[in-house]
Amino acid sequence: MTDDLVSTLRPLLIAEASAEAPASGAEPGDLEQAVWLRLLEHLDSDGPPVDPPGWLRRAVRSEARRSRRTTSRERPYENEPAADGDHHDPEHLALAAARRRALRDAVRRLPGRCPRLVEALLSPEDLTYREIAGELGISQGSLGPERSRCLGCLRRLLAPEVAARSGRG
Repeated sequence: MTDDLVSTLRPLLIAEASAEAPASGAEPGDLEQAVWLRLLEHLDSDGPPVDPPGWLRRAVRSEARRSRRTTSRERPYENEPAADGDHHDPEHLALAAARRRALRDAVRRLPGRCPRLVEALLSPEDLTYREIAGELGISQGSLGPERSRCLGCLRRLLAPEVAARSGRG
C-alpha cells in the first residue's frame, strides 16, 4: 500500500515542490525530501492520510513556510572564517610543497607493498578499493587491514619529523 501511495503522489509532489520552491528559498528536491519524511512519520503514527493529495499539498506548503522562516533568519558572516588569511601567498605555497615532499619521502621509505598502496590511496584519480586491489594484485578484503598497517608505519615514520618541526619552548 505504501508503494502505491508513493507512486501515486510522486508526480503531484514534484509539481507542488517545484511551484513552492522559488518563493521559499529552498530547492525543490529539499522540499520533496522533507515531505516524504513527514509522510513516513505520518504513516508510522496515524496511518495513511484520509485525503492523500490534500495532505500532500498542505505538507508542501507547510515545509515551504518553514523554509522561508529559516531563510529569513539566516545571516551571512561578515567575513567567511575560511577566508581569513591568503593561502596563495608564497609562504603558504612553499610550506604546503614542503609538507607534500616530506609525505612522499616518508611513503617511499615504507616497507613491502606499502609505498604502492599509499601512492594509490593518495592518487588524484580517487581509485576505488577494487581498482587498488587489482593494481596491487591482492584481494579486496585484505586491502583494509594492509592499509591500516601501512598507515601505522607511515605515522611512526612521520612522528619524529612532526615532533622536530614543532617549536620547542
